[in-house]
Amino acid sequence: MREQSIGIRELKARLSQCVRDVKDGATIVVTEHGRRVARLVPDTGSVDDRLGALKDSGSILWSGRRLGGRGATVRTIKKPTVADILVENRG
Repeated sequence: MREQSIGIRELKARLSQCVRDVKDGATIVVTEHGRRVARLVPDTGSVDDRLGALKDSGSILWSGRRLGGRGATVRTIKKPTVADILVENRG
C-alpha cells in the first residue's frame, strides 16, 4: 500500500484527485504545520469486515460476541430539598 503525505492547504486544492488516489488503494496522511493530524484510507467494506481485519492483525482482542450495554454506573438518591420540606409542611 502506498502512503503519501499532504498538507491541509494542498488537500483542499486537490481533494478530488486525493479521493481518486484513495479509491485506488493509496493512504494519504494529512499534515498541519508538519505534524500528522489525519489519515485517509480506502473504505474496506462493512464494519464486520473491518473488525475482522483488526482482529486478524492482532490490533484488537475480541471474541466476536455482541457487546452488551452498560447499566447505570451512578444511582442517584433523591433527598428532599428545603423547598420540598416547606411545601410539605404548608400542606
